[in-house]
Amino acid sequence: MTTVRRSDATRAAILEAARERFAADGYERATIRAIARDAGIDPSMVMRYYGNKEGLFAAASEIELDLPELGLLPARHIGAVLVTHFLERWERDDVLTGMLRVGVTNEAGAERMQAVFARQLGPVTRGVCPDPDQAPRRAALVASQILGMALARYVLRLPPAVEMSTDEIVAWLGPTVQRYLAAEAP
Repeated sequence: MTTVRRSDATRAAILEAARERFAADGYERATIRAIARDAGIDPSMVMRYYGNKEGLFAAASEIELDLPELGLLPARHIGAVLVTHFLERWERDDVLTGMLRVGVTNEAGAERMQAVFARQLGPVTRGVCPDPDQAPRRAALVASQILGMALARYVLRLPPAVEMSTDEIVAWLGPTVQRYLAAEAP
């Protein structure tokens, strides 16, 4: 059992170090050596558990958005609830910011972000939009608003976006997200 616990602790240390390094340096500049050094282990251990940088990145970038259950909410509140949820997630999770940085500069990062949003936002969108066949388009529109604000606020740190309160952002973006989710298609 000690081996399993040590193995789990080593994997956790590697993933923590990788998330921080990918967030700070981006995919291209992050190295196995630097990640191993940050985790306090030999680089061969990183390779043993994850095979290569791509495998490590895939494991480190596994993100659970923890989207709220929307089925019981009045339909008119869904946009505001989603915007609030994403802002709260970004405020407490540097991995999301790191993934966004990597996603805009690296193909593998973009693919990871696409997969996360398709797998997690897609079903939510299908569950609330009037025509399930439009769900992928609507999910993309929702993502454009959420990711656009995240890019402006947490990556580029545009002063007006940073200075806005959560309530202000929700008041501006909530109705737009709501429209993308539930309004009749143009």
